[in-house]
Amino acid sequence: MRRAVALVLILLLLAGCGGGSEGPGGRDSSSEQARGGTTVENSGLRTVTIRTSGGQEVEVRVEIADTDAERARGLMGRTELAEDRGMLFVFEDEQIRSFWMRDTLIPLSIAFMDSGGRIVDIQDMKPLDDEPPNYVSAEPAQYALEVNEGFFEERGVEVGDRVRLPG
Repeated sequence: MRRAVALVLILLLLAGCGGGSEGPGGRDSSSEQARGGTTVENSGLRTVTIRTSGGQEVEVRVEIADTDAERARGLMGRTELAEDRGMLFVFEDEQIRSFWMRDTLIPLSIAFMDSGGRIVDIQDMKPLDDEPPNYVSAEPAQYALEVNEGFFEERGVEVGDRVRLPG
């Protein structure tokens, strides 16, 4: 019975809010990896480090979504996300990005970052919200980081802060 429960939990974690560059139907293709950062041993997670304007370093252990399928699936279907966890969406180039919350059950915050790792926008996203205009970056972005809603605010992360991305 324990194994069955563990298997179900693992499958739920592997199931994946999705992001795209052109709204609900459009997806940008990329296999480019983000830069700089460290690997979390044996977990398949990477570490993103945010340097706040207040001088703090905030670490987030992330899954990387760098293919069309991974970005489209995102965090769909999950019922929870650990406090220090998130998903990093990696795109091939910098442009205005649009995300939705289709089939995403938990409230999230998203930080959009330019190609240099500077946070250009932060927004809160409501569960199951897939009605246009969705969540559109205020400036062109190459990366997006989704975490539990309030994560950035609670840790003093703001627009203009710098992010060291995993390699």
